[in-house]
Amino acid sequence: MAASKTTTMDSEKAENGDSPPDRCPVEEVALVVPETDDPSIPVMTFRAWFLGLASCVLLIFLNTFFTFRTQPLTISAILMQIAVLPVGRFMASTLPTKEYNFLGWRFTLNPGPFNMKEHVIITIFANCGVSFGGGDAYSIGAITVMKAYYKQSLSFLCALFIVLTTQVRLPLSNFVSLLFIHYF
Repeated sequence: MAASKTTTMDSEKAENGDSPPDRCPVEEVALVVPETDDPSIPVMTFRAWFLGLASCVLLIFLNTFFTFRTQPLTISAILMQIAVLPVGRFMASTLPTKEYNFLGWRFTLNPGPFNMKEHVIITIFANCGVSFGGGDAYSIGAITVMKAYYKQSLSFLCALFIVLTTQVRLPLSNFVSLLFIHYF
């Protein structure tokens, strides 16, 4: 009786233009994305980490490289999302399924077929490579200007420290200010 009452209420809401409570109000999303989650599907697999980090690094390199053109070219994460799917399926068919033990932690390189959750996490990794400004650090432009126009060279270590300090400055300053406020 309760199930039929719920179904009747859902059909009445659908007739009025309202969507059922478990369903996404955007019809295109509701048709593609499952309404339930299967927690048995692995997400943070070797394939996801390898392809995610590789796509992020590749996008950062390519977008930084193409920034210096007269007509800059930006490669989006959608291209990586499309390119990673066949590579992930290939890795699922070729990687060994042997289980490894490392410091009491058991894992396998191939936990099963390539799934949607792995594909989503790889896309999140790839999006980190195309963030605002083409994905590169802000100080890369300053380092390039120093080398090109002022003929000043920097060692790799010095340039790395400049990039890291300009990228980590805000979170680190927030952390230091919280420590200062809390203890002083």
